[in-house]
Amino acid sequence: MNAATQAAPARELNHFIDGRRVAGVSGRFNDVLDPALGRVTGRVPVANVDEVAAAVAAAKAAFPAWSETPPLKRARLMFKFKELLEAHADELAELITRDHGKLLSDAKGEVVRGIEIVELACGIPSLLKTDFTDQSVAGMDAWNLRQPVGVAVGITPFNFPMVVPCWMFVMAAATGNTFVLKPSERTPSASIRLAELFMEAGFPKGVFNVLHGNRHSVDALITHPDVAAVSAVASTPVAEHIYGLGAGHGKRVQALGSAKNHLVVMPDANLDQAVEALINSAYGSAGERCMATSVAVAVGRTGDELIARLAPRVRALRMGAGINDKLDLDMGPLINAAHHAKVTGYIESGVAAGAKLVVDGRGVAPPTGYEEGFFMGGSLFDDVTADMRIYREEIFGPVLSVVRVPDLASAIALVNAHELGNCVSLFTADGATARAFTRQIQAGMVGINVPSPVPSAWHSFGGWKRSLFGDHHAYGEEAVRFYTRYKSVMQRWPESIDKGAEFALPSSK
Repeated sequence: MNAATQAAPARELNHFIDGRRVAGVSGRFNDVLDPALGRVTGRVPVANVDEVAAAVAAAKAAFPAWSETPPLKRARLMFKFKELLEAHADELAELITRDHGKLLSDAKGEVVRGIEIVELACGIPSLLKTDFTDQSVAGMDAWNLRQPVGVAVGITPFNFPMVVPCWMFVMAAATGNTFVLKPSERTPSASIRLAELFMEAGFPKGVFNVLHGNRHSVDALITHPDVAAVSAVASTPVAEHIYGLGAGHGKRVQALGSAKNHLVVMPDANLDQAVEALINSAYGSAGERCMATSVAVAVGRTGDELIARLAPRVRALRMGAGINDKLDLDMGPLINAAHHAKVTGYIESGVAAGAKLVVDGRGVAPPTGYEEGFFMGGSLFDDVTADMRIYREEIFGPVLSVVRVPDLASAIALVNAHELGNCVSLFTADGATARAFTRQIQAGMVGINVPSPVPSAWHSFGGWKRSLFGDHHAYGEEAVRFYTRYKSVMQRWPESIDKGAEFALPSSK
């Protein structure tokens, strides 16, 4: 056994409630794995009902004072938090990689994306500015307020342990709310460190709490009477459950679901650029991204050439332990054995349905010293049709399907017919084609010659159809709307009282 694979004692992870680490008391734990080693490296507690109540109570107690804190003071604390995140960026990236398995370079990119959300929150005084109308009615002024909703809850997935929590708790806190985060039990380490740095920045205790658990813990959080808003990122069945449960209990809910992202390649596209985009988007982070391209739509004559260029690139993908940033790697392992088996099952399903498996990643040998890790090579399918399971469902692994269509109209119809509408990309050299595509396509995020079009922090993230449940997208100005209630105010001052009671509806005269 080499130094890279020597066993270390399993870490005991904690909740973070009311400004400090709190050991779990339920007696139940989930294992945290290093996916590259295939080994348990930590234990994270599963919260019981009393621990859920304690986390919500801490957030509720902090809310009155925090909600009345001037936005400028909140912004100054966010500036300090940003400085701490930058100072601890490498530490956070390593925590992400050891829990998730993604390349360290990829994890560092995630940290930068999380910091960008904090940078947006530093401008919260401007983001909370509202409208004022002088003399809305004779002698009367009107304006509106945006006030925090209260205690908010976030449920986040395993694949982005830092950036998705930052979408939620950073924007919730900036707008005056307090927060309880339930991170994925598979990748919990970064969230605890974020909470510690948040406190070090000077935020009051109870503003941000981290509670670990399972679906029962999640349901208890969602249905708690003191929780006002719920934000979640999960698979579509789970997102739909969270939305239904939360809305049924009177909560404000945004629940982002699954994705089946298409990249449409037109005959006039630069194929070199399209191939690079597909390799990076489909196989980066072993395909475990909600923005990963999983379907290449070859329009017209592009199919044969696209397959001919993709196949050798997929076969040449380099796998390894993400923590080894000195190596020139393309992707790390999948998250665990169960997910590895699930992705394997999808590949078997595609073969059984008649799709052509051009490149089979199932038999690729793991790197030396990491034989127990959950590694899988890239797979490439051709001749995939819309009725196949590998086309209909999100695989969340290093598998790319090529679907062939005769023209742009067929490509748009194909994408629009899918029940998921997270993101889509088009590669073309024609502006009119791009404009028509952008207007007609039914997806929440669109890229033109851009794969995986993740919006910048000051825009907003979210899909259409069954990729999003709720009315608001994540971060950006949409987050300000989600985490605040709109209040309209009309005001008249004492000089009007002398006129006596007025029974007519006020109107401009």
